[in-house]
Amino acid sequence: MQHRFFSQLIITLKGLAMGAADVVPGVSGGTIAFVLGIYEELISSIDKLDFGVFTIWKKNGLKAAWIHINGSFLLSLFVGIVISVISLAKLIKWLLFNEPVLLWSFFFGLVLASIIYIVKQIATWNVSVIIAMLVLTLVSYYITNLQPFTNPDSYLYLLFCGFLAIIAMILPGVSGAFILLLLGTYQTAIGTIDDLFESIISRDFDLFKSAFAKFLMFAIGALLGLKTFSKLLNWMFKNHKNLTLAVLTGFMIGSLNKIWPWKETLHWRTNSKGISVPFIEQNVSPFSFDGDSKITLAVALATIGFITILLLEHYTTRSKK
Repeated sequence: MQHRFFSQLIITLKGLAMGAADVVPGVSGGTIAFVLGIYEELISSIDKLDFGVFTIWKKNGLKAAWIHINGSFLLSLFVGIVISVISLAKLIKWLLFNEPVLLWSFFFGLVLASIIYIVKQIATWNVSVIIAMLVLTLVSYYITNLQPFTNPDSYLYLLFCGFLAIIAMILPGVSGAFILLLLGTYQTAIGTIDDLFESIISRDFDLFKSAFAKFLMFAIGALLGLKTFSKLLNWMFKNHKNLTLAVLTGFMIGSLNKIWPWKETLHWRTNSKGISVPFIEQNVSPFSFDGDSKITLAVALATIGFITILLLEHYTTRSKK
C-alpha cells in the first residue's frame, strides 16, 4: 500500500512539472512528459478514453473500466497538473500586468530555443520540407499581424482555442500556451484560471459563474480536440515526421512577431470586467519604446529562457539513450 502511494505521488510530481510547462509559451507539456518517461503511457491512456469505457463498466464493473483507462495514472497526473497551473497562473497574471516586457522577453527566449530544438529533430532535408517551413513561416507571420476577428472572451472562440491548444498534450515540442498566445487568448486563459480559484476562496458566486463558463469552454474544446486529432497527429508524426516538424518550425518562426517584448498599443478594448486592455498592438524597437525598456534585464531573461530549453533538450537526449 505504501509502495503504491509512493508511485502515485511520483506521478503527481511529474504532473506538477507538466503543469508548469503547460502555462509557459515555448515549453511543451508533451516534451516534459517525454523527458520524464511517461509520454507513451499518457498517449496510450488518453486513446482509451472513449465510449467503449461505458461498455466495459456495464459488463465487468467500475473497477475493470478504471483499470482499462489507467485511471490511477491519469488521476494522479491530472491532480499534479491542476495544482501547478493554479499556482503559476496568479504569478503570470501579475507579471503580465506589471512586468510585461520582462515576461515576454523570457518567453521570447523560450520559443527561440524551441525552434532550434525542433529543427535539430528534422532528419532529412528536401525541397518539400524547406517549402513547408517557408510557407508556414509566412502564413504564421501574416496571422500574427491580423486584427482580432472576435472578442477573446467569446465563448465559441474560447472553445475553438481549447480545441487547438490541446496539441501540446500530443506532440513533444509544441506548447499549448503558445497556441493560445498566437490566438490572442493566453491572457484570458491565465486570468480565467486565477479567477476561478479566487472565486472559490472568496466565495464570489458571480465571479465563479463567469470564470467557470470560460473554463468549461476551454475544457470542452480541449476534449473534442484531443479525441479528434490524437490519432491523426500521432500518425503524421510517425509517418511524415520531417514534414510535420517543418510545419511546426515555420509556425513558430513566424509567430516570434507575436511575442516581441516591446510593443505600442494602437487600440484598446474593454474586457468582461470593464477594464481597458490592449487590443491591437505593433512592435517597436526597445530604443523607441514609450517607457522603461529594461533592455539589459530583458536580454538576461531571454537568455535564461533560451538556456532552459537547451537544458531540457540535453535531458531529453539523455533519456533516449
